[in-house]
Amino acid sequence: MIMAHEIQGCLAIENSLNSVGLDHVAFVKIASTAVGSKMLGQTKEQTQAALSNAFLDGQSLRTYRHFPNTGARKSWAAGDAAAKALKQIFISEVSNENYPTAISATSWGFNEVLLKSPLQLERELDSYVMDNILYKVSFPAEFHAQTAAEAAIKISEKLKDRIKDIKNIQIQTQEPGIRIISKKGPLTNYADRDHCIEYIVSFCLINGSLDSNSYKDSAADDSNIDMLRELMTTKENPNYTEMYYDLNDRAIPNKVTVEMQSGEIFEEEVIYPLGHRNRRDESKKYLRDKFLDGLKIHDRDKANLIEFYDEKDLDSINIYDLINNIYK
Repeated sequence: MIMAHEIQGCLAIENSLNSVGLDHVAFVKIASTAVGSKMLGQTKEQTQAALSNAFLDGQSLRTYRHFPNTGARKSWAAGDAAAKALKQIFISEVSNENYPTAISATSWGFNEVLLKSPLQLERELDSYVMDNILYKVSFPAEFHAQTAAEAAIKISEKLKDRIKDIKNIQIQTQEPGIRIISKKGPLTNYADRDHCIEYIVSFCLINGSLDSNSYKDSAADDSNIDMLRELMTTKENPNYTEMYYDLNDRAIPNKVTVEMQSGEIFEEEVIYPLGHRNRRDESKKYLRDKFLDGLKIHDRDKANLIEFYDEKDLDSINIYDLINNIYK
């Protein structure tokens, strides 16, 4: 897991796929190919062959993550990429096909056809990605909106029965928040809504909460949501963008400002989402509860068994026993 996260994550840090319309799961496929090949004990030549074919293989467009085509495919795209990686590994078991310039070939290589610039990987591969992993703790929302949801929920406490009195709302976010999840117009399905920062902030201001049911058609029928979206302006804060891209910080800041008809202003800024390394200790309880709640949905008895493991002594836990107890 450390290796797969590190390869995929470091490639993503240095090469922006979404800026050329490609989905980031292309790097999931590359990382899964490399690590899967190692796990199966393949030779260096076999690994190189599998990787060359993974780069040649068709790469996913981001179409299904954006209006008007946002759909559920975004929820299984990474699994699909990992499956395609395994296919390339299995092919290299029986074939020595290797394409040495799959990335760099003039006119026909990955760089020129898809990336439009040379692929970069200049960081030392260690454990940066896993060490700095962001746990999605509180809200089932795209990560660039996590702190916006938290800010909006804090403000909602001051808006009891006053939603109709709001004059305007401003969201300050990072550049990816604008590019990836800021949307105008109709939102046609669940997948569209959980990738819309304006919908998320509206729902949180109205309800003071956000869960997986918040994106259903029945929840979206509330006319107040679109009413608030019409009052919203979403802008990039350059300082937030700088904090987001700083690899020693990796903040995901958002600020929500609500101006009332009376002139009152309510404002909340959240720099780091719960689950960020700077709030890791704060998030542990919620992560544990989230894990156990997920197990209880499928098998309450197995969830109760987890309580008997000593989480303060990880070396005492038999991983195979643990997996058998949570397998569904």
